Parts: sequence; structure tokens; C-alpha cells
Amino acid sequence: MVDFAKARATMVDCQVRTVDVTDYDVLDAFGAVPREAFVPEALQPLAYIDEDLLVSAPGAPARYIMEPGPLARLVQLADILPGESVLDLGPASGYSSAILARLAARVVAVEPDAALAESARATLAGLGIANVTVVTGPLAAGHAAAAPYDVIVLEGAVEFIPEALEKQLAEGGRIVAVVGANGLAAKATVFTRSGGIVSGRPVFNTHVRLLPEFVRPKAFVF
Repeated sequence: MVDFAKARATMVDCQVRTVDVTDYDVLDAFGAVPREAFVPEALQPLAYIDEDLLVSAPGAPARYIMEPGPLARLVQLADILPGESVLDLGPASGYSSAILARLAARVVAVEPDAALAESARATLAGLGIANVTVVTGPLAAGHAAAAPYDVIVLEGAVEFIPEALEKQLAEGGRIVAVVGANGLAAKATVFTRSGGIVSGRPVFNTHVRLLPEFVRPKAFVF
């Protein structure tokens, strides 16, 4: 039997703290949310390995829970305040949304895989997490019905930020994303809306899986 509480504490100490995550609220969130609850039963013994975890059904487009270190750094970069509203794009089975729910007042999670979205709803409800709303839809469209958001988190690498998401960002709000799909060339970037203008600031290099909806179409070259 796996001692999940011990494995979770080890994850925080060896995978999260070691990548310069120092925010106590973020560390507490990662120490409190049971990652094993968000993966298929067969994967539960591996829930705390330092890797992405495949959680989509066989034959469905691949969807992953992001490995703990990069996810924690992105969450810390978002600098979420207790009263804020967060849009979580691509949470797969809902682990990231559970983390964000401990930091924000409310979370809207958009997941394109309907089966995973339903799984996320059930798991979150089972854990008593009531401040997350899970909706199914295209990630690049966000969820305008509940906008504006103080923070938008993209759970994967992107080549661009759609205008639709910028429009859903509150004044003073932040979009946190890994921009670039070329391995270590990708940079975790925080975009801030100020005076109606959204501008980005790269912060650190990292490598996460690509979100296909955020890939620029290949241009024809003569």
C-alpha cells in the first residue's frame, strides 16, 4: 500500500520546493490536494512521480495532469489573491483546479474532453471543493459568461494568446502561460492588463506539453 500522505509531502519537499516555489499558500495547496484522486485507479501508485500523468481514456486525444514542479511555478507566478476569480484552461481531470480553488474565491475550469470534465466535477464534489465550476468547451474561447477573470492559467504550452482570452481578463488581471513549443526555448510568461492593454513579461524557461488549440496555422511559403 502506498502512503499517499507521505508521498505528497515528499513531492512538495523534493519536486516543488526545489524549483524555487516559496509561497506558503502555494506549498500548502500542493500539500493538501490528493493528486491520486485525479488519476485512474491503475495509476494511483504513480500519482506522485515527477512526470506528467496521462489521464484521458484510450483512443481519446491525450490529456495530461502537468508534473508538479512546472505547475507549482506557474501557480506561484499567477500571484493569486484570496478574493480573486480564476479561469483554468485545460485542467484535464481537475487537479490544477483543486489547487487553484484553495487560493482563489472561485475557479471556472474549461476542459474540452467531456468525459474528463465529468470526472473532474465528480472528484471535486467528492472532495468537498465547492468553488469550482467545470464547463466543457474549446480552450481558446475561454468562458466569457463568467468573465472578467483576475487570473487566467493555461495548462500547457501555447504559441499565442487568443484575443478572446485577453478580452476576458479584468483590469490588473494576469494571464499565466508557457509561450513557445520548442522544448527549453519555451518561457513561462505573465501577461498583465493595464489601461486596457495586455503586455507580457517572460519569467523563466520551462518545458510542458503543448496545447494543440494554441498552435499557429502553418503559413504557406513560396
